[in-house]
Amino acid sequence: MKKSISILLIILVIAFLYMTYINQKAEQKLQKISIAEQYGLGYAPLQIMKEKAILEKKLDHVEINWQKLGNTTAIREAMIAGNLDIGFVAIPPFLIGKDKGMNWKIMSGISQSPLGLITHKESVKSLKDLQMNDKIALPQPGSIQHILLAMASQKMFQDAQKFDNRLVTMKHPDGMNALLTGREITAHFTSPPYIFKELAQENLHQILSGEEALGGEFTFIVGVCSKDFYEKNPQLYQTFLNSLKEAIDYINENPRDSAEILAENYNLTDKKTYEYINHPDMKYSQEIKGLDEFLVFMNENNYISLYYDDIGELIWEVDFYEK
Repeated sequence: MKKSISILLIILVIAFLYMTYINQKAEQKLQKISIAEQYGLGYAPLQIMKEKAILEKKLDHVEINWQKLGNTTAIREAMIAGNLDIGFVAIPPFLIGKDKGMNWKIMSGISQSPLGLITHKESVKSLKDLQMNDKIALPQPGSIQHILLAMASQKMFQDAQKFDNRLVTMKHPDGMNALLTGREITAHFTSPPYIFKELAQENLHQILSGEEALGGEFTFIVGVCSKDFYEKNPQLYQTFLNSLKEAIDYINENPRDSAEILAENYNLTDKKTYEYINHPDMKYSQEIKGLDEFLVFMNENNYISLYYDDIGELIWEVDFYEK
């Protein structure tokens, strides 16, 4: 009897080791993982990941392909085409993609950030002072800047779409340049480091902040991936999350060293980068805040048609969610 039990245990151990080997081999068949970010200090942990090769050290059998794309539409299209595994976006465009049928969920938060509407027009002190011919630059319709503007418009004018026909789609660097020249646009709804650079100019001032628009704190950037990637590559998924946490912890624990690493990426001095990443409203964390507020507002104002009662329908790791 004891001999039979011993043989059975040996068989079970062998079976377990074999299945582990098969699973590892299956994951190694994915020879490349593609990750997309956008522009700004909200993505700083990803720069740390790249510069310190955090992910590469953990996945030495996988080619890591980093991409920088201009907006969420490009990220969504790349993921649909099968050219992208993980993307980093703001919450509103994630919800719009979900509403359009994207089979994706949020993996993790990455950053909170001060967002603001900056203008060169001295006579403009608030949204009420903007005229019909005043144009507002932001990354794209449906971006977090657009939805925050709509939230503020709803509060002030009871009309969320009031400024929708005055928007100009520009990447943040282009929006900043247009604002500095005083041509094309009257205002730019932007994020760090561009908001810091703009507010350092004597002729520019802020007329609206993101927190004023939403009414509280919110996560700026989240990481997303498809159901297909999540289910077929559990080890890669977890390794990426662990690497992201390591990068976030590094920034929070080593701000001066992080500033030296990040400075060149953002064309800033070490001193200025340190100042920016230590701004009281600049926070790096895997927590996810503000999802409910965006979801309710966007559904009620027809930016999305679907509503999700279960937060698990939107987030893979619900432990990161903070209501």
